[in-house]
Amino acid sequence: MAASSAAILSVVSSTPNAASFSKEKLKLGSCNFNSVLWQGKQPSFFKTKSLSKVTMSVATNVSRFESITMAPPDPILGVSEAFKADTNEMKLNLGVGAYRTEDLEPYVLNVVKKAENLMLASGENKEYLPIEGLVAFNKATAELLFGAGNPVIQQQRVATVQGLSGTGSLRLAAALIERYFPGAKVLISSPTWGNHKNIFNDAKVPWSEYRYYDPKTVGLDFDGMLSDIKAAPEGSFVLLHGCAHNPTGIDPTPEQWVKIADAIEEKNHIPFFDVAYQGFASGSLDEDASSVRLFASRGMELLVAQSYSKNLGLYAERIGAINVVCSSADAATRVKSQLKRLARPMYSNPPVHGARIVANIVGNPTLFNEWKEEMEMMAGRIKSVRQKLFDSICANDKSGKDWSYILKQIGMFSFTGLNKAQSDNMTNKWHVYMTKDGRISLAGLSSAKCEYLADAIIDSFYNVS
Repeated sequence: MAASSAAILSVVSSTPNAASFSKEKLKLGSCNFNSVLWQGKQPSFFKTKSLSKVTMSVATNVSRFESITMAPPDPILGVSEAFKADTNEMKLNLGVGAYRTEDLEPYVLNVVKKAENLMLASGENKEYLPIEGLVAFNKATAELLFGAGNPVIQQQRVATVQGLSGTGSLRLAAALIERYFPGAKVLISSPTWGNHKNIFNDAKVPWSEYRYYDPKTVGLDFDGMLSDIKAAPEGSFVLLHGCAHNPTGIDPTPEQWVKIADAIEEKNHIPFFDVAYQGFASGSLDEDASSVRLFASRGMELLVAQSYSKNLGLYAERIGAINVVCSSADAATRVKSQLKRLARPMYSNPPVHGARIVANIVGNPTLFNEWKEEMEMMAGRIKSVRQKLFDSICANDKSGKDWSYILKQIGMFSFTGLNKAQSDNMTNKWHVYMTKDGRISLAGLSSAKCEYLADAIIDSFYNVS
């Protein structure tokens, strides 16, 4: 278009009389000037001071997207961007929940590499999966969650659909709630994973919070939790973290889980579990699924979203599932049909690579045992740095403050009890990158840097209000 403009200007400026071109057709882009110039007029963007001198006045088009404002940076993923820009050699990225080795490098599980080699050797194709995903994966993931001998599996009362990791599975479930339980509210713990609220907001599902974290004890506000569950409108959905609560790392005890189930059952609520760390929290697949299995054993209908980002390190594969436990096989069939109907316009069908990895590992006894060993190793490393961080803080803090809540927490996260100003000090002074609610990811900590982190926490806690 610029070249065409130059050509037009050149012709007009060198011509004694523009009207002499009345039988010519000159075009600028897709515009025909025959109807404008040849009526003795000039285009609106030409301003002629003399017959031989022409200037252009450039009009700026207003974007149709002018009303769209800049979105705020993601509070978690933005931490990694700031970390990358920091050149300090002592910097630590404890924001994003992703496992790192003792050298603070990303880790691809050996069992995943073996599963991928088997896939290459078998010559698998890249055809579309069905809307519900890979059949072998759906079978394996439901059995992993509930146990192969569980009555809900044997009686075919579980509707399982492969989702786009935990986030996509939660979003699909939210769409189901919005469509078939209009007006039903989802109760969310305070605090919770930062994306939970976004997911339900986007799906136009109303939500409210129930008390969970007690800042006085840096522990569970169990009485407040039960009170809020009982006060909620009957038939609400209660979002629960199956294990390794994010962001606090504070889980109910087995006895407390029983009372939570009692309260939910009494109010005819529907439990909705988010299971992102099965096997990765304690190192045991069965132990980390015990809360879900407790509710299922009581004959309750429930929803469970799963993710394999953490326990198999398949962060980029986006592999997970949504499971809906129903009171009958017939109900499960109908629910699954509607989950598929909702998934079709969202993303059509899920990716196959991660699903095959999971199915091959869970379905192969040798690989399955190797996976459990690697999970125990990863969970063990996190437990080790948690203990060393606690020991380092206690050794350097002579005030007598009780830091034992660090050891009582479980999983990859620790809620330090630091406020926003103190968390800012951690970053600005100590180059420790973390979320502003005081959460740190122990998966990004090495034993070698535990003492450094302990000094940063002590300084921030006592010297910043």
